Amino acid sequence: MPQPKKKNWSQDVTEHSDALDLQRDVFTLKDPKKIAASLKRSAETSHRRKAEPFRSAMSMLTFYINRAGKELPAAQKKVLEEAKGELRAQFGR
Repeated sequence: MPQPKKKNWSQDVTEHSDALDLQRDVFTLKDPKKIAASLKRSAETSHRRKAEPFRSAMSMLTFYINRAGKELPAAQKKVLEEAKGELRAQFGR
């Protein structure tokens, strides 16, 4: 009997992060400023994160980009890469 297909562990981390409560579908947004603002808001309001808000937000964004890998359309990867710059700007870095 075939076993049910397991979710990828990275998808589970993204959906159930111990560090941040992410806005649903935040990584599918098309506006880098909105992605950065959402991650910033999540990082600043989280009581479970282990690092400073900027580091937590940037880590989650980088994690998603790295884990989505080949499955991520080039246009969305570009938006997410731009969101890194926006996140730096919104945190004043």
